[in-house]
Amino acid sequence: MIGANLGERKMAGPVHYEVYIRRTAPSSWALEIATEHRAHAIETAEDIMRNGQAAAVRVTKETLDPDTMEFNSITVLTRGAPEVKGRRVMAEEATGPRCSTPHDLYAPMAREQLSRVLEDWLQRQGVTAFELLHRPDLAERLDASGVELQHAIQKVAVPESQADGTPVHDLVRHYQKLADASVERLVSAGRKSRFPSLDHHSLSDLAHRLEGQPERAFIMGGVIAGALAGLRDGRARLERLMELADQAPADGQPRAMVLVPIEQILCEMLGARSGLADILGPSLDQGAALAAVVRMVAPREVGLLVQQDPRMELQVPAVEGPAVRLGARIEIGEFPLLSAALARMVLRELMSPRRLRPSDAAGEIDILRALATTLTATAGRLLTLEEVQNAFNERSKAMITADFVAAYVKSCRTVLCEAESLTRLCENVTGVANKRSAARWLSACVGSLRFETEMRQSGGQTAAQKLGVLANLQRAARACGLSEKDEGDITAAIGAVGGVVEAEARIVALLGRSPAAPPQKLAVLLRLAAGETAPLGPAADRAKAEAVRLFRAPEARAALAARPEILAPLKTLMKAAGLAA
Repeated sequence: MIGANLGERKMAGPVHYEVYIRRTAPSSWALEIATEHRAHAIETAEDIMRNGQAAAVRVTKETLDPDTMEFNSITVLTRGAPEVKGRRVMAEEATGPRCSTPHDLYAPMAREQLSRVLEDWLQRQGVTAFELLHRPDLAERLDASGVELQHAIQKVAVPESQADGTPVHDLVRHYQKLADASVERLVSAGRKSRFPSLDHHSLSDLAHRLEGQPERAFIMGGVIAGALAGLRDGRARLERLMELADQAPADGQPRAMVLVPIEQILCEMLGARSGLADILGPSLDQGAALAAVVRMVAPREVGLLVQQDPRMELQVPAVEGPAVRLGARIEIGEFPLLSAALARMVLRELMSPRRLRPSDAAGEIDILRALATTLTATAGRLLTLEEVQNAFNERSKAMITADFVAAYVKSCRTVLCEAESLTRLCENVTGVANKRSAARWLSACVGSLRFETEMRQSGGQTAAQKLGVLANLQRAARACGLSEKDEGDITAAIGAVGGVVEAEARIVALLGRSPAAPPQKLAVLLRLAAGETAPLGPAADRAKAEAVRLFRAPEARAALAARPEILAPLKTLMKAAGLAA
């Protein structure tokens, strides 16, 4: 039974059961039915959830206390979305429609919502919400469409009704009247020629004439929006806006009167993915587009990085055309809201689950390194260092999933290639938990029987070459910044494989019996013991023991005493091998 009221509770006996529902996750609990039968209450709750009539249900057992005549409640069943804790209670005076007059639609939050609910229509027209609110021709076109406007009103009214309890029909009627009034106001302003055309007026003169007028922002917004009429291509629109910015007065309120609407249009243009692709180029993938945005808003910092490391030029696309002019203005401190909005957009994309290069996992790591370098260089001006670190910690979570790792090592033909790739993954993820997860992948690889078998049986390399490869892999793993335990496990696994390879080839033993001069043998053994030409572990330990034995031999002591100049390089190796302080 739907829509029961609290009267049913009074009719219940000393022990009865109540079913409460929450129609949406953030809404409060509402009594649905009260019954004396437990099975009926639970069955009703299950039916409600099964039919999708509520986001959550709760069944409580109510026992009447004869002394106090109050009910004691015990929860019997809870299903559905968890209850939102600490839900903000809206004050009585704050309830009702969020926009009451046409002027309310021009606020930033209202424009943002208009961009969402009219996204498809605005994209088809090639305009922004700001232009819609300042161009009579667009307002008439939207009003004539009927269905588009009605759908947009419903998209606003339904969630607002669920949030504050106002009937949907009341909100729909209110917003329909508001839309009519806004269209009428804008069309009336167009008929009265309140938006002068720049074909016959100077933008600077208009700004000075409007100074001090009550509706100067509305009129100047119409002038700027009208100047974009007929331009649909993103680059052409940006070029026109930069030309208008060049025509702005030199300083004071008139200059701000021109630059503010330009910045608002730019925020909406570049906030849309389609607009960004039009300006930067549709050929760029998501990662390259983000790198291009960073280069546009921080051209000086990125330019210095490219000078220091020319390889950055391959990862960070060059910015061309009007985007260069926009970047130059941002660099001198103009359009601060736009630069902040673009920086936040880059952070949002980094923290989203969306792949930056869906078909190239290795390339995704390359672009992330470039983004990390460029964003860190701009830290303090666009974003804080903590925000950058948090964004890359979040992105790193997507790089240690099974799907990403499988795609990343898919092109590897050998297990050694997989180990080297996973070492690079460990190096590039950030965050303690992410480093630990990446280390597990690498530890599983180098500790596998397949890794040992391949290193032992690979016929393309000599034993000495294999030991050198393992030593390089071990050094790379130690440079990844892993925890002490993870690093120890990985280096021990690599060292163990190196010990097996050396033992089978008997390299240390053969060196000890070779007819070479003692200083030459010592140099080779110490490089093995120091982890330069063999991984630290059993192989290095055997080389160290053989080096100690050789040092103690009388003939070696005599040879070193006869040629003291060869001791200097050997001392460095001895320190690295732990044989000297």
